[in-house]
Amino acid sequence: MHVRTMMTAGRTSGGLTAWGMLLLLSTAELLGMSLWFTASAVAGDLAGVWHLTGAQAGWLTTIVQLGFVAGTATAAVLNATDVLPLRYYVPAAAACAAASNLLLLIAPTFMTALLLRFATGFFLAGVYPPAMKMIATWFAPAGGATNTQRGLAIGTIVGALTVGKALPYLLRTFEELTYRDVLVWGSVGAFVAAMLVLVAYRDGPFAFPKRPFSWQLAGAVLRHRGTRLAIGGYLGHMWELYACWSLLAVFFFDFFQNEGATAVQATARSGAVAFGAIAAGGLGSVLAGRWADRLGRERITIWSMVTSGACALVIGWLTFLPAWVLIALALIWGFAVVADSAQFSAIVTEVAPAHAVGTALTLQTSLGFLLTAFSIWLALEISEVFGWGPAFSMLAIGPVLGIRAMRILKNETVRAVTPGEFPVGANGR
Repeated sequence: MHVRTMMTAGRTSGGLTAWGMLLLLSTAELLGMSLWFTASAVAGDLAGVWHLTGAQAGWLTTIVQLGFVAGTATAAVLNATDVLPLRYYVPAAAACAAASNLLLLIAPTFMTALLLRFATGFFLAGVYPPAMKMIATWFAPAGGATNTQRGLAIGTIVGALTVGKALPYLLRTFEELTYRDVLVWGSVGAFVAAMLVLVAYRDGPFAFPKRPFSWQLAGAVLRHRGTRLAIGGYLGHMWELYACWSLLAVFFFDFFQNEGATAVQATARSGAVAFGAIAAGGLGSVLAGRWADRLGRERITIWSMVTSGACALVIGWLTFLPAWVLIALALIWGFAVVADSAQFSAIVTEVAPAHAVGTALTLQTSLGFLLTAFSIWLALEISEVFGWGPAFSMLAIGPVLGIRAMRILKNETVRAVTPGEFPVGANGR
């Protein structure tokens, strides 16, 4: 893109720029989504507080996934991200998620903690999917006359929230910080995110058309072939993603203890590796977004899933190798496993009917996160019975199926929307 186009595209009469808004939303997502793994990062401490088994501690992560699914499903059915002003919707959701996370400090029982973690996930559903639609209003879709770097923009948003999710693991590497400190700082960050969006966000020049509420919108979105294929690829990606993120710290904790580290040392080291692997995905998301704008979104998702699937197949079998080899492989896996995530969302913003983009994105994430709850549970069960090799290898099933869906989407022209299928603003590919 020419320098002049990059500097002028996306500027409104109020002087706001697309790049300034991208910085704002990226910062808000980084801070707001840090709540996701706060309890997971300090699961060992919380297990001691409530005398939990390993399986019970695992539910501190799984229940967030289920809460997020409930939140996104509710938003999709109610068309929330297409009918509500996102400038107020997102800050309200971030503030509620922060409060739910903070209340964990005074939770009297494990059951209360699970309810609070469920609520945290439920409210985070109003922070993550809407941000992708919000930044898309500042960057034109592929094929537009100006400012067509939507893939890079959404990739940056996903990269920021990826690093945000890794922050609790980074905090955990400081042995002087208690689990209470991790929980408090996560909530503070989310409150700051809420204020940033409330005060400074505005829709961009490529805003999507609004429409009245419709009970049928979510079902109609799923009947649209292009959107359905994009969601199919996303589901394959999600089968692997959160199991990777959730279990790498556990895997490396076991590895370092087997190497002779104490529990405290293994916790700090595994937390550092988990942070590095998840944070590497932030860079992967940004670079993949840039490549996708040039080479095609479907192509980049396929390359990403080939790489991440290969890592999943082998890493669990290589514990006899030196630590630096496993750490390097984990960083590559972390880079690739989320690099394609934003591009599935970018594809949805371009193939879904324009007036239903928010609902399509929310539905996509709802189905994807529902799947993650099962893949995390299954991988944990397999690891306990058969070891990490089979557990991680099983995750490669997702990329295989995701690649198939994206090849179909890449190689065919999505049918035009039939008259009456979408009453307003429908678009095809």
